Amino acid sequence: MTKVQIYTDGSARGNPDGPGGYGVVIQFMDNKGQLHEKILSAGYRRTTNNRMELMAAIAGLEALNRPCEVELYSDSKYLTDAFNQHWIDSWLANNWKRGKSGAVKNVDLWERLLKAKKPHKVTFIWVKGHAGHPQNERCDQLATSAADGDKEELLTDEGVD
Repeated sequence: MTKVQIYTDGSARGNPDGPGGYGVVIQFMDNKGQLHEKILSAGYRRTTNNRMELMAAIAGLEALNRPCEVELYSDSKYLTDAFNQHWIDSWLANNWKRGKSGAVKNVDLWERLLKAKKPHKVTFIWVKGHAGHPQNERCDQLATSAADGDKEELLTDEGVD
């Protein structure tokens, strides 16, 4: 099984009604020891930071064309805790409800993330800020660049063959 590292970041640019975007960097080594990289970036409007973080994780997992062993790095404690603290198991058991605080938000994206995650063995790793993680900082720059675009949706895909 191919080992892959996915670095994600989402940005709502401080305003839920303003531009937002995400950046994703996918890295893996081939059988010859060559490093390959795929970059995904998309800008969206009228959304929230949590949605951007979920969309970044989904984009990274959906971009893989075969089952992989994935380390997914995110600076979203909410996203990583949902899996590492088994919040999502509780949400599913309670029909997308969480305790007394009501319904889980972004169910559409959580369901899509579960589907994208299914063929892979995924470990979610929280990166506190960006210190010492230059690839995560790179994703932040991609997200900001995408968010500042004039288009409703901008998608670029560049990679090393």
